[in-house]
Amino acid sequence: MIDAAPSAWNLANVLTVLRIVLVPFFAWAMLVDGGHTVSGRLTATAIFVVAALTDRLDGWVARRSGQITDLGKLLDPIADKLLVGTALVLLSALGDLWWWVTVVILVRELGITLMRFFLLRYVVLPASRGGKLKTVLQSFAIGLYLLPLDHLPAFVSVVAAVLMAAAVLVTVVTGLDYVRAAARIRRAAVVPPGAGI
Repeated sequence: MIDAAPSAWNLANVLTVLRIVLVPFFAWAMLVDGGHTVSGRLTATAIFVVAALTDRLDGWVARRSGQITDLGKLLDPIADKLLVGTALVLLSALGDLWWWVTVVILVRELGITLMRFFLLRYVVLPASRGGKLKTVLQSFAIGLYLLPLDHLPAFVSVVAAVLMAAAVLVTVVTGLDYVRAAARIRRAAVVPPGAGI
């Protein structure tokens, strides 16, 4: 007997959708009263942390309950990029983060997302371990930058900058790894089975 495929609308995917729903609330909190009030930044940080935690939780739920679906593999990175992209753009717009950092990360993220869509005809490309490390580094770095750093000890800003530098490095390296993986998948798809043997 063939086991039924897990429903696309399971708890893991609902958590992923929740992460997407939280993005507008996060953006509102970031921009309230000019974007530099302590209360607004702490609220935005709290929403960001909750949204980031759903990323860890939905993956754990999916693996533990056998609810891994193609929809989840597709939605999860999109939700991550929407949350991270919104945070980076707002931080740069408010003058808290260099624009080049935001541009480098977003070009990589959007490029890999588009590549995933093009690869759908062959395979759903899941997040790699390096990609997951990238997400963790980005989340911690952004979480620190979201705080009202002007009201915190100077070392917090230093830690935030170091983490962001690490996040940018891993973002670029893993992006190149995904491109190489995509190239292998594409070559395998266009070469007929048995060719070259």
